[in-house]
Order: sequence, then structure tokens, then C-alpha cells
Amino acid sequence: MNTADVVVVGLGAMGSASLYQLAQRGARVIGIDRHLPPHTYGSSHGETRITRQAIGEGVAYVPLVLRSHQIWRELEAQTGRSLFLACGGLILSSPVGEALHHGKPQFLPRTLEAAQRFGIAHEVLDAAQIQKRFPQFILQGDETGYYEPGAGLLYPERCLEVQLSQARRLGAAVKTGEQVLKITPQSDGVLVETDKSRYSAAKVVVSAGAWAADLLGEPFVRVLRVYRQVLFWLEAQNPQAYGPERFPIFIWIFGSAEGQHFYGFPQVSQGVKLATEQSQVSTHPDQVERQVSEAETQSFLSRYVQGRLKGLGPGCLRSATCLYTSTLDGDFILDHHPNSERILVASPCSGHGFKHSAAVGEAMAELALYERSPLDLTPFRLAQRPAWG
Repeated sequence: MNTADVVVVGLGAMGSASLYQLAQRGARVIGIDRHLPPHTYGSSHGETRITRQAIGEGVAYVPLVLRSHQIWRELEAQTGRSLFLACGGLILSSPVGEALHHGKPQFLPRTLEAAQRFGIAHEVLDAAQIQKRFPQFILQGDETGYYEPGAGLLYPERCLEVQLSQARRLGAAVKTGEQVLKITPQSDGVLVETDKSRYSAAKVVVSAGAWAADLLGEPFVRVLRVYRQVLFWLEAQNPQAYGPERFPIFIWIFGSAEGQHFYGFPQVSQGVKLATEQSQVSTHPDQVERQVSEAETQSFLSRYVQGRLKGLGPGCLRSATCLYTSTLDGDFILDHHPNSERILVASPCSGHGFKHSAAVGEAMAELALYERSPLDLTPFRLAQRPAWG
């Protein structure tokens, strides 16, 4: 029997952060992942992830992302690796109405409200000002933009690598290629059984993403759904025009119907990464279609890119899939399992979690070791998440 103070199940964004923060506090900690993180089977890959400080999903998230930005910079100072590029961020919307984004209406006004409440530096731009500053966009002329200079992108694979490496350096044990089969609360701890071994700990942090419902059972089965998402890297005819010095991360909500929004990044390697999101067709992480069809690529180009971004395509250099594990209202679950105070659940993220993950890991470490968190996690309780129909 392997024993620890805490076992972390799943070493993606939330899990690697939790493992690092626990090890930093001197805990005996074991991390387990069924794959070899960073990997391409879950939600913590794809070269870049958006980060922004004014959170349109709700002001409760702002302390999480502000603390996460501090932790990323601390990790950069410790390791010399670049994790966070502040290239600026633009949220675009039109008066025709706003599609729901991560389950929330009125995304741009809510973003502006968060910026004003927390004193986050920003500008509100009209279409002419957007067009002058970022001529890569093709606008209709009625758009409004929220521009945040402190927004930017994270490198997810590097973030995981650095936190796992730092955790190991601090004494954490990392078990990869090992699948957790069962988590059983006991009177004096929790038993974690895998396909290779058994582990005993005082507490367990479950950050298994798309596999969380399988491990946690009810009521998580009723409040979680997994959705396949597709990412595209398009060829830029003038790559310099889309470099991070001249092009921001963006979220563009151009209509009020389901799926009438997409997002993108400056070019940081080969191609300009763009994607949209869907919450219509759910899947299971062990059955998801990992290949992206030519029809999917052409549909994305015609529905989202053509007539909105200059000088991109028609060539798609590569594509990939990732998974969103979502609640009905798009909010996180950061809470204890209702059947045991010894089992902590970190997220799932509903597609907008990576930017918050460093602070979530810190909060999970504090909860596991000291039964308190430096941040208010009340809005993320399981009881507040509605069940899917």
C-alpha cells in the first residue's frame, strides 16, 4: 500500500497545479494520470490558451485569474521558462444580440462590469477604432470592442510540464500510465485503487476532467456533459500581420444564435489558431472521434473565417480536437464530494478553466491540508449546479 497525505487524480491543468501547490506546502503527495501529461486526450493541450482578467463569465472568477497570473509569473521566475504572453485581448460584439458564451448572456457588458469593479485597465473601442488598430478584422461597422492590454495567452503544455517538474523536485511522486478505477472513502482516509496499485491518503483531489463523472458517480453524472471541440491552425498570407506584436487574442460574438461566436490567437508558431465551441452533441472521452474531417474544416472556414479575417487560409495547416467537460450553467465545481469531506473535486472547467487553474490548485491544496481556502469558493459549490435535462 502506497500512503500519502493527498492523492491527486488527473494531472491536467487543475491536477498539475494542485500537485505542485501541495508539494510546495510540504505535503506527502502522489499524482496519478492514466496518460502521460501533457497529452492530447483531454483539455490541457493545443499550444495556447486564452487568459483575460475581466471575466465575462462572472465576477467571482476575477480573483482566481488575478492570483493565477501572479503564480504564472512566480513560476517563470523560478524556472526561466515563458508561460504567459501578455499580447492584449479583444472581445467583439454587435448590437444584433449576443450568443451565450460559456453559458452566460451579455458577455461583453459583463466583462466591462468586471473590469470596472476590479480596476482592470481596459479601453472600449468602436468599429472605426478597432479597424484602425487591428486591420486584420473585417467589420460590419456596428461592432463594439473591449480591449484589455493585460490579457494574452498561456502555453498549456509548458504550464503542465513546469508544475509537474517543480512538484517532483519538491518530493511529489508522479504515476503516469495508470488508470484509477475506484475511489472509496474510509473512516480514516480514502482508498484509491488503480489498474496497477492501491493508494491510501487522508484526502483525494479529483481533477479528472472528462473522466470525472465516471469516477465520482452521482450526482456528478447528472450535472456534467463532455463535448468535442475542434481547433484549426490556418496559414497566414502575411504571418507578421498576425504576430503577437500586432494581433491580440480575441473572442468575437457576431450573432445571437447557438455557435455564432469564435475565438483566436496571434501566430506564435506555425499558423494562426482559431476555433469555435459547440454544446449540442455530447460524447464520452473513451469514444470521441479524434480525427477532424475535411468537411469540418471547410465548414469552419466558410461560417467563421471568410469575410471576417483578412489573409487567412484557404490552407489549414493542421487541426486537433479537445474536450470540454461542462455544467449546464457553464460554472465550475470546486467542492467536496457530497458523500465524503475527504474527496475534493477540482472543476470541471466548462471550457474556460485553464486561465484559473494555477489559483484553483492553490485553493485545493489549502482545502486539503487546512480545510480553508484563501479565495471565496462559495459560487462554485456542487449544490448550485443544475442537472442537465
